Amino acid sequence: MLRLLNVSLLRYVQNAAAKGDEKYPKFPKTFQYGTAGFREKAEELPHILYRMGLLAALRSAVKKAAIGVMVTASHNPVQDNGVKLCDPQGEMLEPAWEKIGTELANTDDVASYLKKIIEDFGLDSSNEKPFVFVGQDTRPSSDFLAKAAIEGAENLGALVRDIGIVSTPILHFVVASRNASGELGLPTEGGYFNRISSAFVQLKEKEGLGRENRNYKPEFDFDGANGVGADKMAQFAKMLTEWIDVTHFNTGEGQLNFNCGADFVKVQQAKPEGVPLTVNRRGVSVDGDADRIIYFYTDSDNKFHLLDGDKIATLVAGHLMELVSASGLDIHLGLVQTAYANGSSTEYISQTLKVPVACVPTGVKHLHHKAQEFDVGVYFEANGHGTVIFSKKATNLVRAALENPELTQAQREAAKKLSLFGELINQTVGDALSDLLLVETILHSKGWSVADWDNAYTDLPSRQLKVTVKDRNVVSTTDAERKCVTPAGLQDRIDAIVANFPKGRSFVRPSGTEDVVRVYAEAESRELADELAKEVARAVHDLANGTGPAP
Repeated sequence: MLRLLNVSLLRYVQNAAAKGDEKYPKFPKTFQYGTAGFREKAEELPHILYRMGLLAALRSAVKKAAIGVMVTASHNPVQDNGVKLCDPQGEMLEPAWEKIGTELANTDDVASYLKKIIEDFGLDSSNEKPFVFVGQDTRPSSDFLAKAAIEGAENLGALVRDIGIVSTPILHFVVASRNASGELGLPTEGGYFNRISSAFVQLKEKEGLGRENRNYKPEFDFDGANGVGADKMAQFAKMLTEWIDVTHFNTGEGQLNFNCGADFVKVQQAKPEGVPLTVNRRGVSVDGDADRIIYFYTDSDNKFHLLDGDKIATLVAGHLMELVSASGLDIHLGLVQTAYANGSSTEYISQTLKVPVACVPTGVKHLHHKAQEFDVGVYFEANGHGTVIFSKKATNLVRAALENPELTQAQREAAKKLSLFGELINQTVGDALSDLLLVETILHSKGWSVADWDNAYTDLPSRQLKVTVKDRNVVSTTDAERKCVTPAGLQDRIDAIVANFPKGRSFVRPSGTEDVVRVYAEAESRELADELAKEVARAVHDLANGTGPAP
């Protein structure tokens, strides 16, 4: 696939490697491609960005499809940056290639490693050029790093389309759209806005309810985290003025992700800086690259309320289940959670809404993979990252139902709404702005205020702690990280502790990046949750070679 223009393949690779080594010397550190790609201090990354450009070109050659490169560190501080690759259907990079990315980033002989990839996958110079999209967030370091990635891809013969400053979900959409041969619309930022806004408007019009519906009002405050989401939300707001009334905050006048954004609101359980709190008015925060979303409000007693990914997941799954039932179609819908999902949300969705629930290990790649096993799979992490995936079976059933004369008008209407939700949702990856419009559509349909939504169920108080240990690998888990296998006796100790706490639940899991063990606990009250977390942390310290003073 690499068009070599009368130069041998080996010479071509050697030239690309030599150019990178000269212009972007390797930073003296070991790097790891994880779920979020590479994420480090910006000054450590130039050689990695160049090499990920090389890798994207090779990945495109192997898949015979467009690949994406996104320059972002998401919710991290502004001095950090990162890069992650996007596979042909808009999904995250295949895990086997995460290992390849790690090895390429760390090798001292880039040419030999590139040659190994080419040989392992049987690449040659006989096919069309690779194609790579490159996007970036608003960090000051992103433009230079994006140029390094572009240079790397072009030096291995790829056609590169630089789409500039975009949210991470837009990059994923554009890649998936180009490889879907027009089925998702134009593979551009404009195509993204048109597809999602059109579906949003059509869903509103089908409800026939006007701007307001009972307790639902179209006004809300939007915290853009001083990142790319601020500008992209402003574009949506201009397109949808008939249906939403947005007041914008943290639009770039402050520091990226500093005292604002979805991660700040979730972790601190406090309003973002600069956003006034008006009683019972919806507030919405996204993170720096607009792939996480959190809702919040304050009640008449001045109490702050957080509506996280669990709340979003239950709202979305419940509404889609109603539409599936109304359509009469043979569609199996399910919700995927991790052990961090609040126990009240799991009980509500399974017992009250009757939606099947699956639990998987922590990490969006596990959630996404499991969601694909359902006809319609809903997943959200508690941090607000999530989406809905419609299988080909579900999509085809819905399309066929639209013109099926054997169905009632009500069934066809439900099917039409399901079809439009499939277009409103960015199914490739968690998308804060698509998810925002999804939530607003459902609240409008139900006639719910933010308090009505919040009161559907009450979260159990929870607490998270971490325990420093000599070696995190002494702790291993099973049952989607809910049960501890080693060290011997730790799970029995946890079970005995939990038994003493009303509505108690706790689990522990090793960190993926540092020698700490993470503890999660929930119980009937805040005080009990705090105490349960401390007792379990002490058990971890005792039995897993904790260092420093006991919790």
